[in-house]
Amino acid sequence: MTIDGYTRTCGLIGNPVEHTVSPAIHNFLAEKTGRDLAYVPFHVETGRLEDAVKGAFALNLLGVNVTVPYKSDVIPYLAEVDDLAARIGAVNTLVRLPDGFKGYNTDMPGLYRAMQSDGVRVEGEKALILGAGGAARAVAVMLADKGAGEIRILNRTLSKAEQIAEEVNAMTGKKLAAGFPLEAYRDFPKEDRYLCIQTTNVGMFPKVEDALLEDPAFYAMLHTGYDLIFNPLDTRFMQLTRRAGGRAFNGLKMLLYQGVIAYELWTGCEIPETLAQETYQNMRACF
Repeated sequence: MTIDGYTRTCGLIGNPVEHTVSPAIHNFLAEKTGRDLAYVPFHVETGRLEDAVKGAFALNLLGVNVTVPYKSDVIPYLAEVDDLAARIGAVNTLVRLPDGFKGYNTDMPGLYRAMQSDGVRVEGEKALILGAGGAARAVAVMLADKGAGEIRILNRTLSKAEQIAEEVNAMTGKKLAAGFPLEAYRDFPKEDRYLCIQTTNVGMFPKVEDALLEDPAFYAMLHTGYDLIFNPLDTRFMQLTRRAGGRAFNGLKMLLYQGVIAYELWTGCEIPETLAQETYQNMRACF
């Protein structure tokens, strides 16, 4: 592709951004869809987020992705926030409007689309969430929106898990979610089987031998384990889930589909599933 004065720019703001896989999504999609578009990561130092958002708008960027640690902090600097992003409390995609950027959360639609691609059901399921940070809150909102039958949030700090559960219950108007200390699974009914989503950074490269829980009895309760980590592609959590007889998936398809949805928002073009899968293989080549 030739970059010239007609080329539109999209980018990623975060800290750090040096190891991002997002260019392998968006530049590949731009090439395949014939769009004159280039995607670039931008390292934004602490305290410069407002400058970065204003600068991106002043420089006529078509769209921006937002990654850690700015997904919540960016909200005050936006002209508008999509309803789902507001309920989750986090934004990862900025779409250009005449007077500023509108914030969206494509992470959770991306996770749900990844689950659909992998044949994982949410509606009516008993779900476990490991962790109680921003990602866990987002996952809990998504599970509630998509009709999970029950949501149990397990975390070392009980109060954080309970806070997320209270917020989800307030949104839904029913007692759908509950917070538990991490070891509480030992008291859960032995006959129950769960969809479990691992939202912490335990097991992420370079500490690939770690898992939040090691007890085989915990993994025996899971019919499906979803780890939001994608580096490594096969985490300790996934290995333990499979060893106990469950299905296990990593977060790379979530990353794929959140990017696909963001690209669709920026360009207005619909990405067919065949191209999404081709993009997925291009991403895998980065590891």
